[in-house]
Order: sequence, then structure tokens, then C-alpha cells
Amino acid sequence: MKIVWIGFHEEGLDAFRQVLEAGKQVDAFITLDDEAFEKRSAGTRGYRAYCQQYGVAYLPVHTIKGEEAYEILRRYQPDLLIVLGWSEILPERLLDIPSIGTIGTHAALLPHNRGSAPVNWALIRGETECGNTLMWLSKEVDAGDIISQRAFPITPYDSCKTLYDQVARTDAEMTLELIEALESGTMPPKPALRDVGDEPILPRRRPKDGLLNWEQSGQKIYNFIRALTEPYPGAFTFLNGHRYLIWRAVLLPLHSGLNGLGPGEIGGSCYAFHPENCGILVGTEDDLLMITEIEDENGVRYTGEALHNLDLKGVFGNE
Repeated sequence: MKIVWIGFHEEGLDAFRQVLEAGKQVDAFITLDDEAFEKRSAGTRGYRAYCQQYGVAYLPVHTIKGEEAYEILRRYQPDLLIVLGWSEILPERLLDIPSIGTIGTHAALLPHNRGSAPVNWALIRGETECGNTLMWLSKEVDAGDIISQRAFPITPYDSCKTLYDQVARTDAEMTLELIEALESGTMPPKPALRDVGDEPILPRRRPKDGLLNWEQSGQKIYNFIRALTEPYPGAFTFLNGHRYLIWRAVLLPLHSGLNGLGPGEIGGSCYAFHPENCGILVGTEDDLLMITEIEDENGVRYTGEALHNLDLKGVFGNE
């Protein structure tokens, strides 16, 4: 079975490695060229080393919608096209090329949370369950026939990174399962669909959408920060005309009003004999938040003693 793989995102890297280590032949790997790669979040060049190790043709393109990508697929004529960790919708003419079909995953339990950034949106919305769906890709967004699904909980300790680690793990499981089923002529049973009604497609998120709104609950702010932390561009705020990225935070179930702190108001720096427990105390609409890692507009990060010594004062806001 001839396989061509499309990807650039960290999410698909482990699946790519496991498929190759399992002895499955991938004939070509299509990824983004340097210019397009720099404009995306959470990308990795780790695929290149696996391509070199296993003799897979490494083929950068500027966009999957262009003639270059089309000619590559016409040349290779794959039986199976695998798309994991890609941010563009494939044109229908590409989907028509593979003799078996094109598969991809979506980090949600479809048909729930169709669209862009499903893990990030699930965290922002305070959802308690996430998952991953392997499907045959179609011309409509996340609407192809479902092959298999995996579900996992969203705990208070998760971030976009830990959830995408689970997505990556299940990418590998379901992709290998399908390849082996195709080779043996036995397909896994389709999972039962959940009725989620007429959900709108999730909108795409951009770095500018990371502006924090302090006029909301501490839980919502905590969810927003952990939804946008690394490998994504991060949640940001302003203080005294300067822009700060907030990478890590702790939610404290203490009513900020009892301490006289308004939304975004800094109550002072907290220190500890364990450096990772140092932070900046900030008021929200209800509870308190402690920022434990922050980055200034010069790209300097502050944690531990350095964060305590930063001694920020004032009120975080949107400008």
C-alpha cells in the first residue's frame, strides 16, 4: 500500500514516528516551506529527521492548495493519503487522487466541536471532556465518515499542551489500527454518533485573539490562559502601556473582593522557598489568580525569584 503523509504540527509527529517504526512504508511526506511554516503555531521540523532515517521523500510546499502539491500527489499516486496536523482544507481534486481515500483526525468527539482549534475552544468554554476522531476526509469541514474515536477527560490540571499530548497518542493508535485493518481487509466498527444538534463551526483563532479580559471570573481567566499557553502564542495583557504574555497561572478560590482587589488589579508579589511557587497576585471578577510565569515585550521571561523581584504594580488591562 502506497502512503503519502501531510503534516507540520507537533500533534502528528508521534503518529508519524510510530507508523514508521512499525515497519509501514511512507513514500512521501509533504510539509510547509519555511515562509509558510513561520506563520503557523505549534509547528515542528522533527519530521525531517524521521524522513531521513526511513528514506521518506521530504517535500515542502507553500500551500496544499497550489499546483506544486497537486503535482506531487499526481506523481506519487498514493493508495492512502494521511493528513495529521494541517491547518488548510484540502481541495477536492486532491481528495480524488488516492485510490483508497484520505484520512485525517480532528481533536474532538465529532460531530461536536467541528472547526478550528477544538482543544483550545474546549478549554476556553470550560468543557470537561475532549477526544479525537479519525475520519475519511471530505470537501466539507470535519464532515467525513467517522472511522474511530477516543475520548478523554479535561481535568483542572490540563492545558492545551497536555490535551494535545493525548490527541497525539490517540492519533498514533487510530492511524496504526486503520493501516493494519486495511492491510488485513478488516475494518473496525464505526462508533455511535452523539447528537449535538446544529452546532456552528468553531472559528479560527489568531494571536490577536489572546487578549485577556479581566472583567470575568477567575475560572474563565484560568481556562483562557491554559488554553493558549505553549505551544500556542499565549494569552496577553497590558500594564502601564507595556504588553505582557502570561504563560502559567494558579487559580485561588479566594474572593478577591475580600482583599479589596478589583479585576486585573495587582495585589503584590508572592514568594516561596520553592521558586516555582512564586507569583503575582491579581484580582478577577470573583476569585484571585496568581501568575507564575510572565514574559515582557522584549521576550524576557520571569519565574521564581526573578518574578517576585519584578515587583509589578498597577492594574492589568487591554491597553
